[in-house]
Amino acid sequence: MNHALTAGAAGFGAGLSLIVAIGAQNAFVLRQGVRRDAVLAVVGICALSDALLISLGVGGVGAVVVAWPGAVRAVGLVGGVFLLCYGVLAARRVARPGTGLSAAAGGTAPGSRRRAVLTCLAMTWLNPHVYLDTVFLLGSLAADRGPLRWTFGLGAALASLCWFAALGFGARLLGRVLAGPTAWRVLDGLVALTMLGLGLALVTGA
Repeated sequence: MNHALTAGAAGFGAGLSLIVAIGAQNAFVLRQGVRRDAVLAVVGICALSDALLISLGVGGVGAVVVAWPGAVRAVGLVGGVFLLCYGVLAARRVARPGTGLSAAAGGTAPGSRRRAVLTCLAMTWLNPHVYLDTVFLLGSLAADRGPLRWTFGLGAALASLCWFAALGFGARLLGRVLAGPTAWRVLDGLVALTMLGLGLALVTGA
């Protein structure tokens, strides 16, 4: 029992250390959380996607995928273009003065949920860094646990769920801070820099 708890805790710590870093997915979840727009759907997609990818990694799929590096490169190119486009949109929001959080929250109109879900799916599945962290790295770490590799994977999946839930639902606490247009434009500026930087890195193969 103690060995299982140790493996689960190790998986939780490893998973948390990999997903906490600021990236495209985290920036998107944060923005949706502040806007209170389709937060449950976005958090669910991110957590379930990570759980599925971690399961594939623990099951040994990572070693198989390595045999087709061209496929990973293709996903990187598509994901890079997508992130560049999203970054440009965020930069345009910075250039256009708004009225703060009240205007940003206007995205909750009909169709916004569908748009948020599709964007979240693209942000998750078109980002090769997600595969690197979940399928390859966590899969490799889990393999070292032998028969307890699935316990390790469960801990990593739980870390993902806790993080995205805290990020998405906890972001609403920033509502008062982002009530003014200047603060909101700063957030969009950070999102734009993150998306454009990651997108450029993916497209150039850096």
